[in-house]
Amino acid sequence: MNQNEVNASTFDVAKLFIDRGDFLEAVNYLEQASEDFIEKKQLDNFIKAQNLLLRIYAETENFDKITVTKDRIQDLVIQEGFEMSPKTYYVLGVCAAYKKQHQVAQDYFEKSLKLGLDKDNKEDICYAISGLANVYWLQERYEDALKEIYNLQVFFQVMPMPELELSAKLLNGHILRRLGKYDQALEIFWQAYDSLKQHKNLFMYVSLLYAMGAAYADSGETNMGYMYLNLAKRSVDPENQKFLSKKINQRLDEIGQMDHSEYDLVFDAQSNAVVEKKKGKVDFKSQFILLDLLRLFMQHPGEVYSKELLVKHVWKQEYDPSVHDNKVYVTIKRLRKLIEPDFDKPKYIFRSKNGYYLNKNTKVMFNQ
Repeated sequence: MNQNEVNASTFDVAKLFIDRGDFLEAVNYLEQASEDFIEKKQLDNFIKAQNLLLRIYAETENFDKITVTKDRIQDLVIQEGFEMSPKTYYVLGVCAAYKKQHQVAQDYFEKSLKLGLDKDNKEDICYAISGLANVYWLQERYEDALKEIYNLQVFFQVMPMPELELSAKLLNGHILRRLGKYDQALEIFWQAYDSLKQHKNLFMYVSLLYAMGAAYADSGETNMGYMYLNLAKRSVDPENQKFLSKKINQRLDEIGQMDHSEYDLVFDAQSNAVVEKKKGKVDFKSQFILLDLLRLFMQHPGEVYSKELLVKHVWKQEYDPSVHDNKVYVTIKRLRKLIEPDFDKPKYIFRSKNGYYLNKNTKVMFNQ
């Protein structure tokens, strides 16, 4: 195996760790590959490694390393005479963007784009356009950002770049969300989800869960928003994805601080906590059968459950009238005593000819 293959192998291993979300593990391989690339004067490969390192430094909030990276690239250009390529300008733009120097970043991306167009290098053009779209987003120039994303889509039709395309979809969805176009945003996010089935990337997956949770929450579908954000929280690695983890927790805190007084019943599945509008927190005292029964009713208000279905879903047994008829009746009675403000005048759990159901007019919030 020659030296170039060794470099490529080290770099590819780093990318595998990145796809798995093991950013801190990837750093060692990227830094090793970077030194090898410099020694062999492979600037383009070195710049690609720095681009990945910058993403990791930003995500792990290692901002000092971002400054060091920028300084080193500039030193190499000045002292070693390396060419200012489109990739070099792009990475310098990324550095500036992470340091919130938005206008500086825009200037670098524009230079990267000009050089990419001059050389007719479509990959460089796409990265430069992506950089511009992101910096416009940071500047809240949403329409300009969308134009750049649409320009990217033209290139993606003839030159598939799965990772960059996924990033563009996420950015597109976030912009539409910020513009209040929630249905369009979610449609884009679901397209990204379909793409992730083919191009698996854990960090992108968690980022997508966060994006969908934010979109649902902003649209007023708090329950759905909480569900996706909670899935993101369970999937994120706070050490490797520190910045994303903070964003997820912040949105969950915002939902937690919202006024739940508009709901009749609130069920938090993670903590098994139930709150009734008038009674407040209901203590189930580890009565998990009652919790499972209420969970079933709350997930589908108005849907009638026969005794056979209740036995199957809650007790996980085959229905036997001699065993279960009285058991279902007693359990429903116990549940009513816990959650009904007035047991003699129930407003939640009703009986029909074919079974039991939760009043369809009950306003519920079910946090899965």
